[in-house]
Amino acid sequence: MGKLALVGKITHVPSMYLSELEGPRKGSRQSAIDGHKIISQRCRDLGVDTIVVFDTHWLVNSNYHLLCAAESKGVYTSNELPHFISNMAYDIPGNPELGKILAKACNELGVETLAHDETTLAPEYGTLVPMRYMNEDKHFKSISVSALCMVHYLNDSARLGWAMRRAVEEHYDGTVAFLASGSLSHRFAQNGLADEYSYKIWSPFLERLDNQVVEMWKNGEWADFCAMLPEYAAKGHGEGFMHDTAMMLGALGWSDYEGKAEVITPYFGSSGTGQINVVFPVTEQSGDAIPAAEASVASGFNSFPRL
Repeated sequence: MGKLALVGKITHVPSMYLSELEGPRKGSRQSAIDGHKIISQRCRDLGVDTIVVFDTHWLVNSNYHLLCAAESKGVYTSNELPHFISNMAYDIPGNPELGKILAKACNELGVETLAHDETTLAPEYGTLVPMRYMNEDKHFKSISVSALCMVHYLNDSARLGWAMRRAVEEHYDGTVAFLASGSLSHRFAQNGLADEYSYKIWSPFLERLDNQVVEMWKNGEWADFCAMLPEYAAKGHGEGFMHDTAMMLGALGWSDYEGKAEVITPYFGSSGTGQINVVFPVTEQSGDAIPAAEASVASGFNSFPRL
């Protein structure tokens, strides 16, 4: 029935918003903004009607959650970085129908998930920033998925991604994109050093690690990357423990995936963290791809215990 047309891993650095405003940071993140606009155009060309964002700024301590209200509208100030994002207006159409379909499929696969369509929940900036540049004209509907998962197994996040893809393909009459909204390494600069690290990575180790990962993605080394993901998430200070990346790879087919990454915005440093915009071709996958993958890497995933 439906189609997953595009999958990506994207930045949402709040300095993109500062890049719009008059001041010393004006224009500084134009390449990241341009990358979002390129991905938006790709989605338009592919006939995407809804963008599902795996948002590493939405912290949850139980279950997985989807924000799929018919509309999310308001003014946002970041409680984390209020000097970066302050009084930013947003107005994003939602897709309650698809949100309920996705949650049902996840629950049927044993991943407890709740869809919130009639709610006062507001999106976090892992969704708000990309939608600002990809969806200014409200061309797309959007759903936000909690991906700062504090007490969750990474394999559950992979299964969630796979369940959502199957739900789109089997139960939704439309075309969808999945975007993992989060950084590579995510070690912020120490307090007092933020200005010095505005355009840098925190350490040579993290920069080398991130660049090696990007090369693995470009080369299609998915079996090796999936095996190392739990350790990369831990030692690389992965944003949201890299649950967004597990969701994304689950949708693509995990270690059975054979596509190669296309970098849209090259890797860059921001406040010590490693950022990128990259897309992945969606390839055909067998229905048992995720169960097979789980069996081979379950011990690694369990390094993030459920408390």
